Amino acid sequence: MYKKILVATDGSNLSKKAVRAAFDMAAALGAQVTIVQVIPKFVQAYFDSSYYTSTKGEIEKMEMSWEQKAQKSLDALIKSANTKQVDVKTAIVKSYLVSDAILKTAKKSNIELIVMASHGRHGLKRLLLGSETLQVLTHSDIPVLVIR
Repeated sequence: MYKKILVATDGSNLSKKAVRAAFDMAAALGAQVTIVQVIPKFVQAYFDSSYYTSTKGEIEKMEMSWEQKAQKSLDALIKSANTKQVDVKTAIVKSYLVSDAILKTAKKSNIELIVMASHGRHGLKRLLLGSETLQVLTHSDIPVLVIR
């Protein structure tokens, strides 16, 4: 069946549930799991927390902070994978578009199944914010398992 599974995480509790499901599936199938966490490029975050930065050094410091936070999250997931004896790889991808980064990583790694959490956005919030999971479902040639 599936030998290469990609699971996307943003560190939220719901995405951790998707990671656990991917690990359980991988353990049962003897599959390898690639955990991907997409972090924003700085331009998308200019006004986060009403903070504006303009110098290159400050931008690099902020991006490095995001990358370190993502790595810390991935390191914890690696430990979890090891307790389940799951072969795991990780990837931190900087991108303006989360869904695009997930799909490119999946194709580059010859992934056979993508596992993602559904963030449960509904109504106006979904229209305004969009859904990364929906974008992956819409544009993926690879099967996608959505965890709620």
